[in-house]
Amino acid sequence: MKTLVCLTLAACALAGPLTGFAQSSSAPLTRAQVRAELLRLEQAGYNPSSGDESNYPADVLAAEAKVAAEDAQRLAAGSVGGTGQTGSSQADASISSPAGNSPAQ
Repeated sequence: MKTLVCLTLAACALAGPLTGFAQSSSAPLTRAQVRAELLRLEQAGYNPSSGDESNYPADVLAAEAKVAAEDAQRLAAGSVGGTGQTGSSQADASISSPAGNSPAQ
């Protein structure tokens, strides 16, 4: 009996760290993210309400491939010239006062 308890505890101790590998490192998707992805797939030609389940895997894979190609094309178009689209202008950051009208010191 004592041996059985020791073996059970040892098995649990060894199995504990393995469950950490089963969890993904990214956060789970929110409902809004899933809906947005479904809308993109529908815009790419996937129709989940068509009722034709015989082409289900092929239809989804084709729509996912089309969305991935659009994303790759958008990414390639956004990086033309070596700059991203998130740059900001510094033109308005420093407004100098007119000459001769410096603040009193």
